[in-house]
Amino acid sequence: MIQVARLAPKLLGDSTQLIEEYLLGQRHAAGGFVNREGMPDLYYSVFAFDALQCLQSKQPLDGFADYLKSFECGDSLDFVHFCCLVRCASMVLGKETPKAPFLERLWSHRSADGGFHPQQGIDESTAYATFLAVGALQDLGCDLLSIRSEVVASLDGLRAGKLAWSNERAVAMPSTNATAAALTTLRQFDCFPDTETTQWILQMAHPMGGFLAAPQAPIPDLLSTATALHALSGDNQLLELSLRERCLDFLDSLWSNVGGFHGHWQEDHIDPEYTFYGLLALGHLSVSESL
Repeated sequence: MIQVARLAPKLLGDSTQLIEEYLLGQRHAAGGFVNREGMPDLYYSVFAFDALQCLQSKQPLDGFADYLKSFECGDSLDFVHFCCLVRCASMVLGKETPKAPFLERLWSHRSADGGFHPQQGIDESTAYATFLAVGALQDLGCDLLSIRSEVVASLDGLRAGKLAWSNERAVAMPSTNATAAALTTLRQFDCFPDTETTQWILQMAHPMGGFLAAPQAPIPDLLSTATALHALSGDNQLLELSLRERCLDFLDSLWSNVGGFHGHWQEDHIDPEYTFYGLLALGHLSVSESL
């Protein structure tokens, strides 16, 4: 994701500096980046940090390493925030990263079906938790070959029909983000989508640009747009020119001259998470332009 998001400045032009200034302005005195309530938050910190990496920012992040160290091994964190800690620590702390306890915690979230779940000791995995766990294991330099067959099988069990994925088995409703999470994870194991799945994702495209989170969603959103474009890239899918232009118009409609992106048309706030997804979407649209 970072690699392709780094291409976003090709389309942003002079606005790139606005985004960097906005992100740097989201730093908290405690060292992390703030959430919507103005408090330091690992979840928003990982998006801000990754976005700054995409922009190849040279600004030092004073206090960020100490902020990460304050969580020690992350025992007090929920699974999502713990994976955010792993991501940031692996990039910032280097040899000081507590790799062994991090791995112990990650493996404790392994589900009986071979995937991962936000809670420990659960039989059935979720697509999102498996996506996060596989990413965290990669950040820690783990060889994933030993879990390939089990993870692939667990994700196969989350398919909602033959075309798409749901996040969990109990809710067999296909969604764009669960499908993108599954496809992105499968890509790490050299498994790629079939044509029918690609067509299902393309059917989530909204006539006015962007992608829907699910077939019944009323309006498109930035998260679903970014993840859909990322999933389509795994199939070397060349977007039709009209769809690419509509997506660019959609992103433009969510842009704020403060230097960030709104999540959807009814969203008043901007934050580092959606700003990162804006960069990811623009990066993929930049690649599509050059094909």
